[in-house]
Amino acid sequence: METSIVLLILIAFILFSTIKIAAEYERAVVFRLGRLIGVKGPGLFLLIPFIDRMVKISLRTITLDIAPQDVITKDNISIKVNAVLYFKVVHPSKAIVEVENYLYATNQIGQTTLRSILGQSDLDEILSERESINHKLQQIIDESTEPWGVKVTSVELKQIDLPLEMQRAMARQAEAERERRSKVINADGEFQAANKLTEAAQLIEKHPTALQLRFLQTLSDIATEKNSTIVFPVPIDFLKAFMGKENKE
Repeated sequence: METSIVLLILIAFILFSTIKIAAEYERAVVFRLGRLIGVKGPGLFLLIPFIDRMVKISLRTITLDIAPQDVITKDNISIKVNAVLYFKVVHPSKAIVEVENYLYATNQIGQTTLRSILGQSDLDEILSERESINHKLQQIIDESTEPWGVKVTSVELKQIDLPLEMQRAMARQAEAERERRSKVINADGEFQAANKLTEAAQLIEKHPTALQLRFLQTLSDIATEKNSTIVFPVPIDFLKAFMGKENKE
């Protein structure tokens, strides 16, 4: 009886060691007596107990946070930058055979590349051309990880920490820029107003009656708005028309 139980347990253990299952997003890298024989999965597959050994690899996209890195830019400004890296394994056998730990290796190459690329750029370029820098980081890291069977799909700069002095300088610069734009807009408005006044003066010079009509309109506006007596000097030219009529009579 005891022998039968032992046999059953042994058979169950052998079956458990023989039958393996890999999910749709997984692949099993199989070694036989230390030699790579292939990649199995997804689904059900068999292994030879005590002879075959497998290592499962996920094919899903992995999100890797790159720790904040101290970077000195091309214009000698010290900043701290972190990023996020998206990658996935496209050749499971290479990810196991070609590198000891592909996660750690990808993280390290991401850190060194981040410091190198940002160190070759000015601060203004880093702040204004993040998309271009992200694309450059993705290309360089992807070329470095390709022999490991790792495909880097995207790299994004997350946060750029500036020194307090630089933040104040940038705030002053932004305020000066806003003031400059305000002065330019005011000057442009004054220029347009001066042009309109010049056109109006030229029109009145050609048609003096227009000035008299404007004078009467101003009197009418003041009479409706002010409840008081206002004395206006009447130009002689304004009275010439009436004086001419009296002389004829």
